[in-house]
Amino acid sequence: MKFENSPLSKIHSFYKLELPFGNFYLCEKFIISEIHEGVHFDWNKIMLATKDIIGYYGGDAKVAYISNRVNSYSTDPQDWANVTENTTQITATAIVSYSSMSELNASLEKHFAKLDMETCNSLEEAITWVMNLKVTD
Repeated sequence: MKFENSPLSKIHSFYKLELPFGNFYLCEKFIISEIHEGVHFDWNKIMLATKDIIGYYGGDAKVAYISNRVNSYSTDPQDWANVTENTTQITATAIVSYSSMSELNASLEKHFAKLDMETCNSLEEAITWVMNLKVTD
């Protein structure tokens, strides 16, 4: 379920960052991404989003990242290893999978991640997990 269409969007205040390749919902302690169908979410797109996100939160922020995979898209798992090496703002990642293929990809990405990563079956589960992390306090 898309964040904006869920009851969760009424509970968590957010700023919607709309980019050509996806939407990012910037909440107080976490970011939710919803990448558009068919996009290859590559390093250049990640850096463009990161620049805008850091501009919103500031350089010292500590937030968790939730990838709400409501659409099918591709990414290079190694790019996420680069993100965690080059930024200190993202403290943990949750991936919401809606298909077995998405869950398989998330498992692969987990091997490259250098920070806490959780695979979840719902957006609510992902938000609950990141809100219980101590690193976003």
